[in-house]
Amino acid sequence: MWDTGRAFQIAAKMRRYNLELLGISETHWTQVEQQRLTSGELLLYSGHEEENAPHTQGVAFMLSKQAQSALIGWESHGPRIVKASFKTKKGGHYDEYHPMLCAYQRLQ
Repeated sequence: MWDTGRAFQIAAKMRRYNLELLGISETHWTQVEQQRLTSGELLLYSGHEEENAPHTQGVAFMLSKQAQSALIGWESHGPRIVKASFKTKKGGHYDEYHPMLCAYQRLQ
């Protein structure tokens, strides 16, 4: 997923299958950033933060426009874990905090 074109392909699949939130592993992107695609989806990603870091590992969340409106915040926990918190509606009222993790661990 290192190249941006791949992100647009994944966003198209999200729309096709009516997904609001998608966890992605092995992005191979460096740094910790967010990127809004021209199609409207928001990509929150976490990779190696060192200068000249290898393009290995990396995890991300891709959010639809609706999921973006429920996003409270997000944080990186290294190149293998990203955490995002969302407002969710349960029983007619909103819970203030609902965390989600995207993590990757290679099995040996």
